Order: sequence, then structure tokens, then C-alpha cells
Amino acid sequence: MASCIVADDPLRDSDYAALATFRYELRRFARFSEEAAVTAGLTPQHYQVLLTLRAAPEGAMLVGALAGRLLLRPHSATELVNRLEKLGLVERGHIDDDRRKVRVAISVRGKAAITALAEHHRAELRRMRPMLERLLAAM
Repeated sequence: MASCIVADDPLRDSDYAALATFRYELRRFARFSEEAAVTAGLTPQHYQVLLTLRAAPEGAMLVGALAGRLLLRPHSATELVNRLEKLGLVERGHIDDDRRKVRVAISVRGKAAITALAEHHRAELRRMRPMLERLLAAM
């Protein structure tokens, strides 16, 4: 691991406190996100897939690219896609020039499921923004 500490900018006690608080707030947001997904009837992983697809151009990606974006192995992403397809939240298709490549698209039902959750997440991030900006400014 490369050192990211600059010799003429040593960490102060307040930097450690800001870093610890920032990490705590990130974990709180992650828990908020997980609980919001479960409340909406999705797993946190399902939410992440739908969010990633909704953000993608045309609402679709190749499975390999989706796996990379989710930091998963392709077979794990395929398993998630299988479960989401059974729920009617995504649609799968092959690329014409290479049938080995699988394209996954968010379905109309998937878009409906992600909309309310994303709005809820945005509201939470907006609530957290002033505190996070204070923490970042303190470092």
C-alpha cells in the first residue's frame, strides 16, 4: 500500500476524529440504505443492481460491466440478475454480434421499484450533506 501521508502535513488529533466520524456516517448511510431496500421488498444487492442499471445509458449494461461496477465476479452478478429477472425487475438479452455477451436492462417494473428508493436515498444524502461538508472541511 502506497503512503498517502505527506511529511509536511502530519495528522492531528482532530483529523483522526474527523476521519472516524466520517467513516461512522458512511456506515450509518449504508445501514440506512440496506434497511430502506428491505422495507421496499428488495435485498440491498438488488437495490444496487437496479440503481446501477437505471444510471447506465439506456438503462442497460453487459453482465461483465455490471459485475465490474458492483465489484463482483461475473458469476455472482449473473446470479443476482437471475433473481431479479424472476421478479420481473430486469430483462436479459444477447448481443447480436456475440451471443456470449449478455445484456441486462432494467424493466418498467424495475424502474418503478427504484424510483421511490432513490428519492428516499437522495433525501437522506441531502440531510447529511452539511455535516459531511463540515467533516471534509475539517481535514
